[in-house]
Amino acid sequence: MGRTNATYRDTLRALENQWTDYRRGLRRDEQNQFDRLFEYARSHADASGYLNHPEPMYALLVSIALEQEAQLEEFDSRLETLEETVDPESDGIER
Repeated sequence: MGRTNATYRDTLRALENQWTDYRRGLRRDEQNQFDRLFEYARSHADASGYLNHPEPMYALLVSIALEQEAQLEEFDSRLETLEETVDPESDGIER
């Protein structure tokens, strides 16, 4: 039996193709950032496919937010480590 619905990965490719003109209008460094957003969405394609929401853009946006949240946590951790290295006496509370 064949599928009646496109997979989320197929839908994501179609969404990315719909945004081609927009991407083309961006500066080169912004194009790389734009491409990275779709990489984030592809990294969560399995979870997005399980959602099977009628509007795939919601899953795309949540996937991007999840990746950015993970990056923020990593940066916070790295910053805390650096601050401890610079001032090991600090307890992390500003006075």
